[in-house]
Amino acid sequence: MSVEEKRIREFAYQIWESEGKPEGQEERHWSMARKLAEAEALAPKASAPRKPRAAAKPKAEAPPTPTGKAKAAPAKAEATKKPRAPKKPAPI
Repeated sequence: MSVEEKRIREFAYQIWESEGKPEGQEERHWSMARKLAEAEALAPKASAPRKPRAAAKPKAEAPPTPTGKAKAAPAKAEATKKPRAPKKPAPI
């Protein structure tokens, strides 16, 4: 049995299991499995090592307060948060 046939068999089994092991769906499962195996074979290989991402710059801390403790920088989401509209009264 070739590697491709083994892969198709694995896909078909996974499909069969994921659908609750129904009876009478073999042809459809094998067809789906063949398509998945073909797509997998045509997909570009990820054998080339990827270029590492640049490290994120650390966020600057707020300057110390007169008490000597640094304040945490406000979260970005809080700074751009819009006020909510008041709720409409319930219909009578």
